[in-house]
Amino acid sequence: MKLMDCHTHTQFSVDSEADINECVKLAAELGLAAYAITDHCECNAWHGEEHYSEDEKKLLESFDYAADFENSVSAVTALKEKYAGKLNLLCGVELGQILQDTEAAKTVNADSRVDFIIGSLHQVVGEQDFYFIDYEKLTMDEIYDLLERYFREVYDLSRTDLFDVVGHITYCLRYMKQRHNICPDISRYDDIIAEIFRNLAQNGRGIEINTSGLRQGFGDCFPSLKYVKLFRDMGGEIVTIGSDSHTVEDIAANAADGIGIARAAGFARLAYFKKRKPYFIDIK
Repeated sequence: MKLMDCHTHTQFSVDSEADINECVKLAAELGLAAYAITDHCECNAWHGEEHYSEDEKKLLESFDYAADFENSVSAVTALKEKYAGKLNLLCGVELGQILQDTEAAKTVNADSRVDFIIGSLHQVVGEQDFYFIDYEKLTMDEIYDLLERYFREVYDLSRTDLFDVVGHITYCLRYMKQRHNICPDISRYDDIIAEIFRNLAQNGRGIEINTSGLRQGFGDCFPSLKYVKLFRDMGGEIVTIGSDSHTVEDIAANAADGIGIARAAGFARLAYFKKRKPYFIDIK
């Protein structure tokens, strides 16, 4: 089957300098079955810096994601016209911390230009993004407490209708392992993860198989095959594939590996979203 990539970032994400025109050009050259640009939009930093308290500012690295969202969506909408008939280009957004500002999330959900919303959790309430945490200063008990708070917040997210798929559901492990070789056993959270997946399945929502861990030293996708299988066991039907690229060169990276995980977990088709509705492509 043709590859797809439903999680990519351009210069409209604060941590990416990938030129949006080059990204779309390469996606068309690769002949992707579906290509979604999903620039970051962190709900808990939706407003300008002046909106937040000093304590809140200490936990945030960037502000005014409302402007980033508008700039990304406007650019993708224009490129959809340019590439009509040449590429199945989708206007997406990676919507972070949805429950930390649901009004911002509702504004994004109400935008008719948006095809696809990834619901991600990059930082739990009262903490920095997992990227910035110094795990060597934490005890294992503190790390497990942090992980429990993460999965409980994802559980609450899974009960809402403010997204289409949950992004990189084991993102919380990425930097612990990559930078410090700290590898907590998350099987202790399997019950709540199963409940998350049951909620998603019952609400017609899905999960992403995020392939970034395969090229960034983590050694696996987010989530791993075990949890993609668990999603299937809980009745899940919707899985998307995303590279989480922040450079042009990483677009569709390891997409075939992600498809292999979906197949091994028992899925016969992959999904992409257009106008917030899932469309399916058979895995061959």
